[in-house]
Formats: sequence, structure tokens, C-alpha cells
Amino acid sequence: MQRFAAEISRALLALEAGRARLLVPANGAPLWPGAQPTGALHGQAWEQWDLPRGARDGILVNLGNTAPLLARRQLVVIHDAGVYSTPEAYSRKFRTWYKILHNALIRRGVPVVTVSEFSRREIIRNLPARPEQVSVIPEGADHVQRIAPDPDTLRQFGLTPGRFVLAVGNLAAHKNLPALGLLAENLRAQQMSLVVAGNVLGNAFSATGQLLLPEAAHYVGRVTDAQLKALYQAACCFIFPSRYEGFGLPAVEAMASGCPVAAADIPSLRETCGEAALYCDPSSPDHIAATVLRLCNDSDLQAQLREAGLRHTGAMTWHRAALVLQDIITTHYGGHA
Repeated sequence: MQRFAAEISRALLALEAGRARLLVPANGAPLWPGAQPTGALHGQAWEQWDLPRGARDGILVNLGNTAPLLARRQLVVIHDAGVYSTPEAYSRKFRTWYKILHNALIRRGVPVVTVSEFSRREIIRNLPARPEQVSVIPEGADHVQRIAPDPDTLRQFGLTPGRFVLAVGNLAAHKNLPALGLLAENLRAQQMSLVVAGNVLGNAFSATGQLLLPEAAHYVGRVTDAQLKALYQAACCFIFPSRYEGFGLPAVEAMASGCPVAAADIPSLRETCGEAALYCDPSSPDHIAATVLRLCNDSDLQAQLREAGLRHTGAMTWHRAALVLQDIITTHYGGHA
């Protein structure tokens, strides 16, 4: 979501040169030169009170699932309906706040933008949104091309090109990392490894004592964009086992880096990845392992998916996404952000 917000902001500001502003809290570091600090609060208080005041003369575009109730002219990007479909992945406080806020925004008639037809259906099914109130914009993948891979990454993590499978995720329940346990063991038996990047190095156990991570995996923790690019490029393939996604940006990042992708067979990833990925049942560790091992042991299939992924992501640009968003703004308000 942070990647989406940063890249859409960059592209929309370029399209609306001199007419759009990027508002940030006064006590926060600007994302880049030109960001305009506003107000004195921070967090949700800033968003609900200071942000609508700073945007009162324009159209407010909210890119990260939440928005102020007091803004008169605005739209909000809601990436998915995960608090309804995978409630176990969120705290009760978080779920309650999102449900109250989203219902209030939609009942006030705020236009909603989302990132896939799957998420649009989910939002309409779970919230009192009219079909015409919810629009879809694509996401981009071309930011990957701006990132230079860190040449020291593999040495730092003790990895050999082509001898590991990459996963990116966290401990949220819907990311489904425990389902990779059998895969990790099978890879180790073939002198390969499952490498997991992301914020997963905290408490590896649930409140009931259940292990949330596959023991046989190699955990590298949070990585920089340059390190992630190096991992994508050197991996035998990328595995994305999520049970629920609104879009699935890591999969297209992997494709755009030339990495073959095996993805969970769920509607959003089918929509996002199309024919450029190999699909597996996220509820079956056996099927996940078999699918990934098939890919690892078939160089022709790897080459086929690598080419398909590059072709599939070639037209996925943030400029295109911003153009669609610009059209939505014009349709609803006839003006500029």
C-alpha cells in the first residue's frame, strides 16, 4: 500500500504539474521535495482534522484505505475488503475502526477507487456502496526498472543464484507463510533453500503456541528495494501463497524483474497475473510444494514464465494508473486534485 501511494503520488503530481499538492503532517519528514506540511497533529488525528482543512480548496485524493469524514470533495482508495474476508489477520480495534470509517464514508457518497475487479466486487458485497460509486484503476510495475540491484546481497545472505526460492510476506494470517513448511523441507533436501524476506522476525508463535513460520526457511528480514531487486533476479522462482489479496504487487514486481512466479490460485491473483504465472492451491502445502518443485526442475518452464512475466508487466505503468485516476476525478468532480 505504501508503494502504491508513493508511485501514484509521483505520477499524479507529474500529470497535474503546478496544480496538485502533496500534503503531509508538519512534524513528519516530507516524502520528497515539494511536499507541503500542514496542521499540527499526527496520525489519525491529523488525517481527520488537519488534512481536510489543508485540502479545503481542492479535491482530496486519499490513497491508503482511510479518509477524513469532514472533507467535502474527496475520493478514497480502498485496496480490499480484508477486514471482512480475513478478519483473523487484523486486531479487533483495527477491524472496528475500518468498518465504522468505511461505512460512514460510503454512506456520505464519497467515491471509492480500488485496484482490481475482485476488490470492487468485495467492496460492493461487504459495504453499502452503489456499483457506480466504486471504480477500478490498475497498478504499475515500472518502478522496478528504476531500482538498481545491490550487488552484495547474495554474498551478505549466503545465497547462490538459482539455488533458492523467494517468498515475501509477514505474519498476517492471510499471507499464509506456514503453508510453505513442506516446500522449505523439500528444497533443503535438494540443497536449495526457501528465502523469506519481510517483517517476519518478531514473535514467530501465535498466542496458542502455534508456529507461524516454516522452520526450514532462511529468513533475511526486511530488505531494501535494491536488495529485493537482487533477490528477485537471482531466485529460481518466486512463490506467493497468500489466501487473500486485493491486487498482489509483489508478484508483478517479481515478473518485472525477470523472476518466474508461482502464485496462489485465488481470484485476485488470477486477475493480476493472468497467464504469466503457475498456480497452486493455497490450502494445500503438498500442492504448493509440488508446483514450486516442478518449476524449479524445469528450465524450459522457467524460461517460458520469465518471458511471459516480462511481457505481461510491460504495459503496467504508474503513469497509466494515474491517467485512469485522473479520469475518475474528472468524472466525479470535473476538476483537478
